[in-house]
Amino acid sequence: MDLILNRYRNLTALVAAIFVQLVLLAYQVKSNQEVRLIRVWAVSAVTPLARLLEGGRSGTVNFFRDYFVLLDVREQNKRLQTDLNRVQLENQVMRAELDTAERGKALSIFQEQSGMKTIPARIIGNSPGSNGRVVLIDRGTGSGIQPGMAVITPDGIVGKIVSAYPYASNLLLITDPTFAAGVLSQKNRVHGTLKGTGNSSVIVDYVQNEQNVEVGEWFYTAGDDRIFPKGLLAGTVTAVRPGRTVKEISLSPSGLQHGLEDVLVILEGDHKPIPDLPPPNQSVHLQPLPPAEGDAGLAGDPLNTAHNTSNNSGGAQTDLDREVERTRRIGEDQKHVFGERGRGAPDFNKVPDPSVSRPAAAPAPRP
Repeated sequence: MDLILNRYRNLTALVAAIFVQLVLLAYQVKSNQEVRLIRVWAVSAVTPLARLLEGGRSGTVNFFRDYFVLLDVREQNKRLQTDLNRVQLENQVMRAELDTAERGKALSIFQEQSGMKTIPARIIGNSPGSNGRVVLIDRGTGSGIQPGMAVITPDGIVGKIVSAYPYASNLLLITDPTFAAGVLSQKNRVHGTLKGTGNSSVIVDYVQNEQNVEVGEWFYTAGDDRIFPKGLLAGTVTAVRPGRTVKEISLSPSGLQHGLEDVLVILEGDHKPIPDLPPPNQSVHLQPLPPAEGDAGLAGDPLNTAHNTSNNSGGAQTDLDREVERTRRIGEDQKHVFGERGRGAPDFNKVPDPSVSRPAAAPAPRP
């Protein structure tokens, strides 16, 4: 390399001088936009690098700015979610308190109207067994509860006390397979024994196949088991099938239809008669009243039609009034005087022509 520079020293110096002259010339010469060429070259060389650096800087700034914004949004979402959970929890607590107040009011009203001495209790525990239907209530011997006492709700019977402790008692539900109570049907007065099945339904046993039990019929306690007073709701029939020796009757217990949380323990019962009508809270469908006009069966009778047409302005009449008018018209047509001795009855099959007008009867003279 040194040999080449020494050999072409003069030429190298000339090229360097020419380059310096061109740079100086470019620095002095201006373009059409009054900008020196050296500046144009410098800007053109630096612009890609500046664009690259600016892109990296703006991207980094936006990344960190979005990161901190997202952190703030995340914290805000956490606060909103916490507030939402708190409001939902408060709503659940208020709803539970409202339900408890409504159940307490219903129990209080039922206690006043039943005429029985009862004590309210609350379910506080369930039995650990899978087949057992025994729950724990918060009343015991300290409140006057003894084994064998009946437990009910305003909707119907629930079960009986099987064991009592100073501050708690075990309640055997009517759905337990070992439960039994005497019941009586409302409509046909059929006696049977209510038994649990281990699930949400119960059965009525010892009802002969010849006895009539209908689906939808209500069963009430019969009072012969010495546990439940007579006249308490037990449930409604959901299915009836004839069996080998006795009917197979499935019953939906009314006392367990709306959950079980607050109950009433009967300290002193009062027998009541079985009502002849369904319970008041059972919906009953009623047909509309018949129209005020005449019967449809007499619509084809021309005499009745003519009479209705001629008396539209006279107001509504009963069937007896229309029949009396029809008989009178037949008597006038056949010149028959009703009540005259020696004359038979007119022919009621001969209907007079309604198009023939008849003179109105003269009014009776006034005394």
